[in-house]
Amino acid sequence: MGPGSLSEILGGLPKQFDANLLVGYDSSDDAAVYQVSPDVAVIQTTDFFPSMVKDPYIFGQISATNALSDVYSMGGKVITALNIVAYPDNSQSLENLAEILRGGAEKVLEAGGVLAGGHTIRQSTPLYGLAVAGIVHPDKIITNNGAKAGDAIIATKKLGVGIVTTAHNKGLIDEKAFDEAIESMTTLNKYAAEVMLDYQATACTDITGFGILGHLIEMCDDQLTAEIIADKIPIIEGAYQAAKENLTTGGAKRNRGHYAKDIDFQIKDAAMEEVLFDPQTSGGLLITVPEEKLEAILAAYKEKSIQAAHIGYMVDKKDKSIVVK
Repeated sequence: MGPGSLSEILGGLPKQFDANLLVGYDSSDDAAVYQVSPDVAVIQTTDFFPSMVKDPYIFGQISATNALSDVYSMGGKVITALNIVAYPDNSQSLENLAEILRGGAEKVLEAGGVLAGGHTIRQSTPLYGLAVAGIVHPDKIITNNGAKAGDAIIATKKLGVGIVTTAHNKGLIDEKAFDEAIESMTTLNKYAAEVMLDYQATACTDITGFGILGHLIEMCDDQLTAEIIADKIPIIEGAYQAAKENLTTGGAKRNRGHYAKDIDFQIKDAAMEEVLFDPQTSGGLLITVPEEKLEAILAAYKEKSIQAAHIGYMVDKKDKSIVVK
């Protein structure tokens, strides 16, 4: 669902107060966090969607990787996961469903969590995802709105997977770009988060359906402006060229319609704009750190072969939430 419709729906829900609910839906964060003891808070999140690739095993891996990501963006550790499945048992091979579940189970295992059950329904369009629980110390939660002016902004994965998978389904992009997108979407953010926790990250979110610009706006929280440098944005090879050839996605169109008013594009590059609005499936982390930690955290990412990039800074609030230079 697009950000505009979602915001309208959530705005009508009744407000609740519970002193133990440390993070709820009112903050546009990635997951809910509920304190259960002085030293333990539970992270809860869920995500599911239809397949964007033909291989059911790869689809299972991508969807699970995506669902697990929210725990990592909050600074937590995955403990359990439940499968969420909709599948047409009378029209498609159940062997494919077994492969979807196998792919998901392997990613839960890699995350160090336990696959503890799930729920299935019959539906014409296959859907798969996870409801995930994690844990974090209440004093070590990382939210998406803790950044300060002067903090450096880091992206831990390349952008463009939405454009690439759409182009591949239409036979308009080569296998090399598609393989790079698959590798990105099936890489757990666990490894990027482990580095982040050692370098005093002030805020974090994962880049998913709202694209990098939408999630950056959430991080600014009407208090800051994010200044990003287009030339520093990491992009999957082929995605920019596909955007230059007017290959667009419905999700990017919805993101543009909702967020464009809050963005000052100082570049004259329609293809780059499309990449920045592109919704990401199982995207990377978007992290802010104090500037004095920037060099060290980038070195740590390089040592672990994580292609993290410094893309800009948070600054005092300007007319727009984001400036793209």
